[in-house]
Amino acid sequence: MSALTPGIAGREGLSRSALYRAAQEGRFERIARGIYLPSDAAATDWEWVEASTRRPEATICLTSALAYYDLTDVIPDALNVAIPRGVRIPATDSAITWHSFDRSTFDIGREEISIPGSELTIGLYSPERSIVDAFRLRGELGYELARDTLKEWLRRGGKPAHLMEIATRVPRAKTPVLRALELLS
Repeated sequence: MSALTPGIAGREGLSRSALYRAAQEGRFERIARGIYLPSDAAATDWEWVEASTRRPEATICLTSALAYYDLTDVIPDALNVAIPRGVRIPATDSAITWHSFDRSTFDIGREEISIPGSELTIGLYSPERSIVDAFRLRGELGYELARDTLKEWLRRGGKPAHLMEIATRVPRAKTPVLRALELLS
């Protein structure tokens, strides 16, 4: 079963008060404000469920995506999630950091993956897009993160031409990625 919100529960014939009673009785577990999972649901990452439920276009990005691909040893203190610029950033209680990415480049390197233990999906940027974004936002994330993930990606057989193809489509990324590739080659 997927996550339930009071709105979804209403469409499925379960009133808000019935949903709240079921949660008090232990049939549903509140994972975030207004989001419930069945108490017998498989273990899952609640931040992923909350991000996907709050914003269907939510996409795991930056350090969280790099950690997902095991390209960095950095453990993010919050789930990094991108949404298109101009979309309202939802209020969350969980450890989620929302980032607004340009609508014209939002879908570059984006794919949908299933959230383990649920019927939901969430967006995830490819390793190449995540590396490009790390260079683009190196002032915020630190140059070392971008450089070290690029080294690891190259060590695993990453193709620089594919990385440059993405870097040329994302503003402020081509030059720093090209310089790093030249230094590491």
